[in-house]
Amino acid sequence: MAEAERPQIYLITPPAFELAAFGEQLKAVLDAHAIACVRLSLAARDEDALSRAADALREIAHARDVAIVVEDHVLLADRHGLDGVHLTDTRKNIRKLRAEMGADAIIGAFCGTTRHDGMNAAEAGADYVSFGPIGASTLGDGNSVDYDIFEWWSAMIEVPVVAEGALNVELVERFGPVTDFFGIGSEIWASENASDALKKLLAPLG
Repeated sequence: MAEAERPQIYLITPPAFELAAFGEQLKAVLDAHAIACVRLSLAARDEDALSRAADALREIAHARDVAIVVEDHVLLADRHGLDGVHLTDTRKNIRKLRAEMGADAIIGAFCGTTRHDGMNAAEAGADYVSFGPIGASTLGDGNSVDYDIFEWWSAMIEVPVVAEGALNVELVERFGPVTDFFGIGSEIWASENASDALKKLLAPLG
C-alpha cells in the first residue's frame, strides 16, 4: 500500500488501567510507531482518576506531538488542555459543541454501524466519524460494520473515517484501502509487548 494511501493509527486506551504502568506502555508504542491521536477512554466516572489520567497522558502525547482526545467528557477536555472530545452518543448537539469548544478543537463521533448517523455527524461539523465494530464481537448487539459503508464513505465523503473494534490482521488488510484511520486498543494492550503487537497487526499496510 502506498504511503499516501496508508491509514493513520488512532490509539484507544483500555477502559481501566494502572496509570504509571500504562503510561510506560503508551510511551513505548508512541516512540516506536507513527500515531496520529490517542483517545482517553476510561470507563471510570471518578473525576479525580479521570483528571490524573488526562494530565499524565496529555504530557506523554504532547511531548511526542500526538493529539489526545477524551471520550465524552467535554469539560475535562477544556480543563486539562486536551485537544478535543470523542462523542459516543451522536444525539449530542455537535454544532453547539463546536461553538463552545472553538474551531481548533477536535470533535469526533462514534456512529456504530449506521451510515445515516455518520452522515448526520459529518454534516453537523464533526472532524471525523468512527464506525465499529469492524470484526465479530459479542459486545453491543453483535452487529459489525459492512465493508460497503466504508467503500461508499471513502468515495463520497471528505470527512475522515475511523475503523475500530475487534480488528485483526485480515481485517486491517481488507479495510486498509477504504479507511483513513484504524482505531486500535484492546487488540494490543493485553499483549506483553504492545508495540510488537501493533506492528504485527499493521503488517498488511507495509
